[in-house]
Amino acid sequence: MAQSTHETRRKTRDALRDSRKLSSRGLPGAVRQANLGICCLQLPASRRLRNLCTIFCLILICCSFPPARAQEINIDKPLINIDEDVSSFAFAPDGRIVYSVRRQFHTKQYDLERDDIWLQDAGGHRRRLLLGEKFLRGTGPFSYTVDSFRFSPNGRLILAQLMTTSVDDAGKPEEAPMTLVLDDNGKEIRIGGNDSVIKDSVNAFWLQDSSTVVVMTEAIKPRILYSFRYVNVSTGPAGQAFEGRTFLDASPVPNGNILIAVERDRNLTGPPRLQRLHLLSQDDHELATLDDYSGGISISPSGKKAAYFLDKELLEVRDLTDTTKVARLRIGFGVFQWSPDESRILLKRATMKKSSVLSWIPIPALAPQLADKSIPVAQPTPTPILFGLTYRDFAISPDGRFLAVIAPGKRNLLVFPAPH
Repeated sequence: MAQSTHETRRKTRDALRDSRKLSSRGLPGAVRQANLGICCLQLPASRRLRNLCTIFCLILICCSFPPARAQEINIDKPLINIDEDVSSFAFAPDGRIVYSVRRQFHTKQYDLERDDIWLQDAGGHRRRLLLGEKFLRGTGPFSYTVDSFRFSPNGRLILAQLMTTSVDDAGKPEEAPMTLVLDDNGKEIRIGGNDSVIKDSVNAFWLQDSSTVVVMTEAIKPRILYSFRYVNVSTGPAGQAFEGRTFLDASPVPNGNILIAVERDRNLTGPPRLQRLHLLSQDDHELATLDDYSGGISISPSGKKAAYFLDKELLEVRDLTDTTKVARLRIGFGVFQWSPDESRILLKRATMKKSSVLSWIPIPALAPQLADKSIPVAQPTPTPILFGLTYRDFAISPDGRFLAVIAPGKRNLLVFPAPH
């Protein structure tokens, strides 16, 4: 009888074991989980408690990991580090970088500055284009800084915007803007065989022939209204453009002989008007009447959008193919550049040559402007880059792959992969 009972128990255990193997192999997932739960319940209480504690700890560890983030730029390892006191720079169409380096000189009476100009090619080789110490104008003390650069469409010629200071015979300092023209080998281009500078000129830019330059000259001082003038680097001055008209600001449309300009009458009585100016034919087309204008006009890479500040807070973005479509953003006044896809701008919320954080600002959809209705104002959330550190100047390369910045303090020029 005892042997029969023992045999019965053994068969029951074997059957239970076989049923568990079958459950773990061939049953649906929910049934397998339920079966495993039954198995766990059959464990001693102390062992079940240890298993539950282990599972709980694993859950806590997994939850404690930070969420996945986009890869950060290593600011300690830039792709390029130009270890100089850089005052200004610009990308060439092919990715080369022209930049100026501060050079100071001392005389018995004056402290002078005349910046050197350098060019770095894609291979990292650098050569000096201009030795500032030997660049002189006039017979008296002469000083200048480089404010900006602009390459010709073919990438062979460079316009350097200078702010000069000279001393007249009475010992009074006088400031004046001028534009220096030189090639990428450092040769000064003597305009019409004369001087290599265009005096009293600002915001100079090239036409598509890489030979004609359009400059802005002061019509009403100081720096209130401007007029346009043509200059050919081979033959010299070529006359006025849109003669008799005055403008607050202008920006060229990429890959074209067209300007988008903000016009204002000489008496400053009428509102600012956004104009499309065809520089070869001197035709114009009024795009919109603006509520106000505070500066910073910039045309998107495709030439289909314009952005500008209405005041010290509001940025207006306008569709140039359908000028009724606009958007307004409250972002604060600053310097900005378009992203290659035109979905956002990179903003430094400070004036030129002042340091601040760089932040991406998304551009909302442009909506038709309805008559007698105010334009809604978006307040986008800025996304700081480069760990929220401040920079004095910046530029995105023409192909959108690189971001160059000037660090405050020593003013090194650093180049990083463009953050996305």
